[in-house]
Amino acid sequence: MITISEATITDIKQIQNIVNITWPITYGEILSKEQLDYMLGLFYSDEALTEQYDKKVQLFYMIYEEENNIGFIGIEHNYKGEALTKIHKIYLFPETQGKGIGKKVMDEIGDLALENNSTALSLNVNRFNSALGFYKKIGFEIKEEVDIEIGNGYLMEDYVMEKKL
Repeated sequence: MITISEATITDIKQIQNIVNITWPITYGEILSKEQLDYMLGLFYSDEALTEQYDKKVQLFYMIYEEENNIGFIGIEHNYKGEALTKIHKIYLFPETQGKGIGKKVMDEIGDLALENNSTALSLNVNRFNSALGFYKKIGFEIKEEVDIEIGNGYLMEDYVMEKKL
């Protein structure tokens, strides 16, 4: 059984553990090691995660299969003042993929979004990320293509995708 529970500040180390395992697999063939390291520091340092958690910019949830932590999400309701839930982060351990867990997690995010009066889900995905096919399969559509400067001369080359609820 898959369950999602709100993260606490003590879950930061587990979140970091998850990204340190998933990011090299997800982005290793897309980004240089230097960019990967830069982005991990930018988004997942103790300071960055503590600030995101404290300011409640994103709500973090841990994902469990039975008793085992298998991933996490970071979402923001009422994104930019719209009836939209933005999925900022969704990472599951690689061994969970292909088992329907990602779909169940996305359904749970949809339920959370509806509870918070959202009419759609939104996310950014790297244009070269293999997860693009998964998002399309579960009903997300590409809304636009964006290049986001993140410093050090690096870009996030993303699609913005949306799914109506």
